[in-house]
Amino acid sequence: MEKKNVVKNKRTGLLEAKEFDYELQNVSEPQLYRGMFDYEHVPKIVFNDRLVPMHTPERIFITDTTFRDGQQSTAPLSVEQIRRLYTLMSKLGGKKGLIRQTEFFLYSDKDKEAVRVCREAGLEFPEITSWIRADEKDFKLVKEMEIRETGILVSCSDYHIYKKMGLDRKQALDKYLGIVKSALSYGIVPRCHFEDITRADFYGFVVPFAHKLMNLADESGIPIKIRACDTLGYGVAFPGCALPRSVQGIIYGLNNYAGVPSAQLEWHGHNDFYKAVTNATTAWLYGCGGVNCSLLGIGERTGNCPTEAMCIEYAQLKGTTDGMNLSCITEIADYFEHEVGYAIPPRTPFAGRAFNATRAGIHADGLLKDQEIYNIFDTHKILGKKPVVSINNASGLAGIAYWINSYYDLEGDDTITKGDDLVSKVKQLVDMQYAEGRNTVMGDDELDSLVRIADKRRHKLLTVGASGK
Repeated sequence: MEKKNVVKNKRTGLLEAKEFDYELQNVSEPQLYRGMFDYEHVPKIVFNDRLVPMHTPERIFITDTTFRDGQQSTAPLSVEQIRRLYTLMSKLGGKKGLIRQTEFFLYSDKDKEAVRVCREAGLEFPEITSWIRADEKDFKLVKEMEIRETGILVSCSDYHIYKKMGLDRKQALDKYLGIVKSALSYGIVPRCHFEDITRADFYGFVVPFAHKLMNLADESGIPIKIRACDTLGYGVAFPGCALPRSVQGIIYGLNNYAGVPSAQLEWHGHNDFYKAVTNATTAWLYGCGGVNCSLLGIGERTGNCPTEAMCIEYAQLKGTTDGMNLSCITEIADYFEHEVGYAIPPRTPFAGRAFNATRAGIHADGLLKDQEIYNIFDTHKILGKKPVVSINNASGLAGIAYWINSYYDLEGDDTITKGDDLVSKVKQLVDMQYAEGRNTVMGDDELDSLVRIADKRRHKLLTVGASGK
């Protein structure tokens, strides 16, 4: 029977030539792309100048892996810490559930207890899902815990199929399909984690496998999901970049050649080459419904894409927060530092304690005149974090004046300028310390003491005024 080679694109409403029908290529030797990955050198970015259209889904969302992949790189979270972070994650994602799901291990008693206490919170979002190995007996765990959806590891590069598992592509495909069919028989939604997709033979294995999964989804009526996993952070978002490293090429191919709907497609990227956020955003732009992240980007090696970063990306792309509570980013960061004991690098965007701090006197002068000059947005209103100035030998009069106004909550007519006599006296005391060899930033308590030394009367007035607000 002749196959239809002209189909209507449901998104554009236009007829398109369907010229490709990819079949599994069961090669005898693994395809390791040595032209890109020779291991002894930094991986190469190769271009073929093939461009694909950008088509962002109407609905994009975030899924979270803090309690699964995230915990694999940090000290284990307690059940209470997981419960608290889960509730904060729900608050951050808002009532529309822009943080749609979060996944858990199910193997230990502690894992199961964490699922139980989070479920008892009665929150609609994020939905609790699980992650299991491609092993049929693990489905019993999912069923016992009454979890609707589970992730299943289905490694797709020849590095994993041939070198780790000792299989060929057909054997791997048959094994994976058998596991997925078992999940479907239990009534569980399978989320297939295409591990190491950025080193996989895209048209020789990935697309044929994904296409078979979509056929199973049609037959069963269960929306099988695919998570494209950039396991080692090799993904590249540059236009015209060649597969298997091209993020847009992967998403376009899964949408158009494998028939994976955007709502059933996620991107999971690591940050080994500093590209986690850009690659996740690119996946959204080119047709991926979900991006999988973790709070503060914790995870294997360099970590995952930070959940909070993609919340900000969403607001930039959509022009709205859609009900997200972005001030929860600060709550989450504070909880990690003070309760979990996780040290956040101070200049970490949005979450670090000094991400909106400046030391340069010229920047402080701008902040003193108008915060908008040197602050990325109203961080106090949006994140609950005022822009601050860290005082050192380069801060100048403007920096000290800004610090005094900020520390003592001086507003309106009460603010002081860099020409104030108090500012000059404090600067003299600061300069003396650096002239004597100091080379560290001054702390708030130290500066408060210098203000008191410079003018006891005004220090008392400032302190009383700040405490009364």
